[in-house]
Amino acid sequence: MTTDDTAAPPPDEESAPSASAEQPAGKHGKKARKHLPVWQESVLLLVVALGLAIVIKALFVQAFYIPSESMEPGLVKNDRILVQKVSYWFGRTPKRGDVIVFADPGQWLTATDDKGPTGMAKALSKVGLYPTGGHLVKRVIGTEGDVVQCCDTKGRILVNGKPIDETSYLSPERGQCSAELNEFDQPCTWIIGPIPKGKLLVLGDNRLHSADSRAHICAPDEDPCTQSPWVDTDLVVGKVFALIWPRDRWRWISRPEAFADVPDHPSASLVAKAKEAHLVPGS
Repeated sequence: MTTDDTAAPPPDEESAPSASAEQPAGKHGKKARKHLPVWQESVLLLVVALGLAIVIKALFVQAFYIPSESMEPGLVKNDRILVQKVSYWFGRTPKRGDVIVFADPGQWLTATDDKGPTGMAKALSKVGLYPTGGHLVKRVIGTEGDVVQCCDTKGRILVNGKPIDETSYLSPERGQCSAELNEFDQPCTWIIGPIPKGKLLVLGDNRLHSADSRAHICAPDEDPCTQSPWVDTDLVVGKVFALIWPRDRWRWISRPEAFADVPDHPSASLVAKAKEAHLVPGS
């Protein structure tokens, strides 16, 4: 047997082409995706979270805190609340009984109430990560066309002649109609309206400690009458729908049934009586 007849030796393993060199790595022949460093992923997640917070705050939900005792006992000073902005989209407006947050209609806020959060909290509030200050929280009592009167013999507010039973949320501290003025020197008895288009009349639940629409009613002998008790619907941020802090008092906030039977319009005699009172400009 010659050397030519001998079998050729197997190819050298080192010289054989590598399977990994011939095929792309990863499942189904795709190259494995390169992961970002941890610090870059963290920055990216933070940017996305801030972006979502800004969008949510601008369009849907925003956090606020209660600036005073005017909405007690339901909402206490420094409580944190959530406001739903979409409630009044597409031409919808606040309804009687809604608790709303609105921008200052003009010198309703004191310097203390208007200061809002400071420092880092102020920066976080800009992106919706901390409750915002500088706004007012009140309950809608009258809407466009309504005549509101204080009060009947039981101390109840009347809307379009209908007395409203507010015992489910009103502060039990004395009746809102008293022989003496409250701490804001607001009158005990008054009738006002009809409420102009695009305007609201609002009151605090703690009636004896709330600088609300009543604080801006003109005196009957005030001429000219330059004050305005109305809140423009364009100033409304949204409807309060949840109390979120402190945790032991967390609850949903909804519109009470007290206003369900209010007539849609006041009687002609009630309108005439309200206009004779001269408590608002143009009445």
